[in-house]
Amino acid sequence: MALCNVSLQVIPRGTDDIYRTVDKVIEYIMASGVKYVVGPMETTMEGELDELLEIVKKAQGICVADGAERVLSVVKIDYAPKGVTIDEKTAKYR
Repeated sequence: MALCNVSLQVIPRGTDDIYRTVDKVIEYIMASGVKYVVGPMETTMEGELDELLEIVKKAQGICVADGAERVLSVVKIDYAPKGVTIDEKTAKYR
C-alpha cells in the first residue's frame, strides 16, 4: 500500500488536564516510528494507512487510560494510489 497522510486531533473530555493527555498521545506518536508533524490543532502522520489507523485507535485508549470519560477525535486522511507525503505538500513553505 502507498504512503498516506493522516491528521489526528484528540479532544479528551472529563480529564483533569487536557494538555497532559494530548501530550501523552503525541509522545506515543513520536515513539511509533512514523514520520509526523505536530501542529497547533492536530498532528499529521505519514505512513501506511493500516498502521496510522492503528495509531488513531490506540490514541483513543491512551486518553481513556489517562482519565477521559469521552474522546472526541477529528481524523483527516489524504490517500492516493501513488502515495502522498508531508514533504510534497509543505516543502515550498520551509
